Amino acid sequence: MIVTRYSHLAQIYHQLASGDAYVGLVPPSPLRAGVLTDLTARGVRLFPSATAQMLSASKAMQAFVLGPWMLPHTRVINRRKQLLDGLNDYGRLGIKAAVTKAEDQHCGHGVRRWNDLEMLYNCLSLDDGHYPFVLQPFVSVAADLRAIVVGDYFEAYARCNPHGFRMNLAAGGSSQPCELQEAQLALCRRVMARGQMPYAHIDLIITEDEAVYLSEISLNGGLHGARIAKEELDQMKHARLMMMAEEESGR
Repeated sequence: MIVTRYSHLAQIYHQLASGDAYVGLVPPSPLRAGVLTDLTARGVRLFPSATAQMLSASKAMQAFVLGPWMLPHTRVINRRKQLLDGLNDYGRLGIKAAVTKAEDQHCGHGVRRWNDLEMLYNCLSLDDGHYPFVLQPFVSVAADLRAIVVGDYFEAYARCNPHGFRMNLAAGGSSQPCELQEAQLALCRRVMARGQMPYAHIDLIITEDEAVYLSEISLNGGLHGARIAKEELDQMKHARLMMMAEEESGR
């Protein structure tokens, strides 16, 4: 059986068995991680996978799993001791400014730049409600790209903001279409494969020395600078998931 609506999934949740499939996302709630874990343990096939859905929902999880493709010295901070250790490491490495990314905040609202590492520690160590968060060195960015990849379809647009370092369009940035280079597309596909993502909205940063790094990845994201319309993209995503589910069922 292939279930395509979460309301239907919830209705027959206890009757699902190994070999059944759910096509769609488990909605955000305190139960989401538990539901994904339970379904996977029972052999219910998920499209997108539990790994993909958890990565999409958590910047900290992205940094933990996809860190090899991010800026060097990116790390997840779960408690005060890790923050102090991280900032000591940054000091030894000569890193003088940092960026933090908060969980559950989007559109650039949770991204903060710290020009003083001691101030970062003083502010974030006082309140345990900040944890977990992502800590990265601050670097000058030559280009910020949003790529959209679904199967063989891909497109990208560059984002810029002359008035601030946040490139998000919701945070004052603007965009223009651009072409993805082969190496950039290859990076997107490697990251998607590692994260088991059948499609993705991927943010890449290109540094002044032309190095390319993953910034963030999500199963859904803004389309203000994209050529494709949301309705068409949603149809493509659903069709890809259904194709994957049907292929798995036929094996």
